[in-house]
Amino acid sequence: MNALLAVTSALALAVADPAPEHHHHSPQLGTLSFDTTCSPAAQALFMEGLGWLHSFEYEDAQRSFSKAAQTDSGCAIAHWGEAMSYYHPLWVPPTAAELEKGRIAITAAKAAAKSQREQDYLAAVDAFYRDSERLDHKTRALAYTEAMKQLHERYPEDREAGVFYALSLIAAGTMAKDPAFTKEKQAAAILNAVLKENPDHPGVAHYLIHGFDYPPLAEMALPAARRYASIAPASAHAQHMPSHIFTRLGLWDEAIKSNLASEAAARGMMKAKGLTGASREQLHAMDYLAYAYLQTGRDKEAQQVLAELNAIDRVDEPVFSVAYAATAIPARLVLERRNWKAAASLQLPENVRTLAPLEKFRWGEAHVHFARAIGAARSGNQALARQELALLRAVEQSLTIPPGTYDWRKPVAVERQIAEAWIARGEGRSEDAVRIMRAVADLDDATEKHPVTPGSVLPAREQLGELLLELGRPGEAFVEYELSLKRAPRRLAGLYGAARSAELSGKKSVAAHYFAELAQVTSASDGALPEVKQARSFAADLAGR
Repeated sequence: MNALLAVTSALALAVADPAPEHHHHSPQLGTLSFDTTCSPAAQALFMEGLGWLHSFEYEDAQRSFSKAAQTDSGCAIAHWGEAMSYYHPLWVPPTAAELEKGRIAITAAKAAAKSQREQDYLAAVDAFYRDSERLDHKTRALAYTEAMKQLHERYPEDREAGVFYALSLIAAGTMAKDPAFTKEKQAAAILNAVLKENPDHPGVAHYLIHGFDYPPLAEMALPAARRYASIAPASAHAQHMPSHIFTRLGLWDEAIKSNLASEAAARGMMKAKGLTGASREQLHAMDYLAYAYLQTGRDKEAQQVLAELNAIDRVDEPVFSVAYAATAIPARLVLERRNWKAAASLQLPENVRTLAPLEKFRWGEAHVHFARAIGAARSGNQALARQELALLRAVEQSLTIPPGTYDWRKPVAVERQIAEAWIARGEGRSEDAVRIMRAVADLDDATEKHPVTPGSVLPAREQLGELLLELGRPGEAFVEYELSLKRAPRRLAGLYGAARSAELSGKKSVAAHYFAELAQVTSASDGALPEVKQARSFAADLAGR
């Protein structure tokens, strides 16, 4: 773990005393250095593309790289950049059309490459695109990681080779599902070396956040999270990305600030391009924003996010992040607030359904069925609950998962089993309900969330605590709430459940601790929620003694 601590310490120092840099500075995208054989005009465009690439602004990156290639036909590395902009290691795999564009770019680059180093960069990315017609994504992604390892070893002083190798290791880590996070730690060591030389490198901060976006590691990414937005203020994604860590740690005010900035940057980007509607980055930020508002008891603001969503009639790219936000936000609002009747009758407005084709993202459709099933089961409509459970199961069974990609069947299975547990409870089968909920809590703990989401629509272990509390077993409930809060800190429902179950178990001082934390977390709310009222009343009683 020493390498991880070194990263954190170095980045914290960089915030206070950034080292001077004298290389090319891409305006508002960070400080980068990358030698090429391009003309000065093409070099400037290439560096701009590189800045966009490190912040996963792939469309803008491709545009800049393409302009560089047009400006200088001998700028082979610009074609490498185009191929890199079609391969998004931590997002969804490239489409068939993107793979074809990547192969075309590599062919053009090979014909123009002037230096051995440029040829080696091309060979590395070619390892991903080669034989894409017959090899699966995972096989090619791991081949790319191995090629990047060789490139990094061949050019140990090349910062970019190291940074892109680190990113490939993080991507490989998501496929390995290693509880020791071996590849993420290897990436951290490489990024740490670059960080010492260039604290303003956008990829270093960005990839540290991704590499540490896990409950056991999130604290170590906090310095990176607090710095990345200022390194690349032109990128809406850079404004949003820190909220991944803020959300992991329950730093809700910082998460809200981050996503408000991301929304504003996304709107500015759309306006600058002369486009109407919303961008995918805006929708992505909105889901995280609604989630943070709900945890702080700021329900009016959360409802405003939903109203904003319902008013959007088009997006620039109808991709998976849009489908997730469009379906998760409405489900979160009714389920987090236990509005069971509204959940049972949840309908997506037609404009929301048109933002992303849900037939391509059926796991998004599952959120709606999940909300209806839970709402129906908790409000006594068992027939409707079972209908929605059947639809959830159908979605789960319909999903096909290519090797090396995120397994959406698992979070859908978690939702389906949570619904089964509450249906069993509604039918009077309480022990069956507990058994099912315990099993799904273990499954949920073992299932890492996709980066597209701030968290489960409802965490299974938190639901287990609620079920046990409802069954009059507060001691057992308290254990589950505390475990849930370790993976999802400072959630409103988790804090309230821990406080209430502790109080009912006779743990008055522990209850006071959790009620005080809940009052602090919700200090900016209007205090209308019953949970907030109780927390503030408890705190006031203690203060008056």
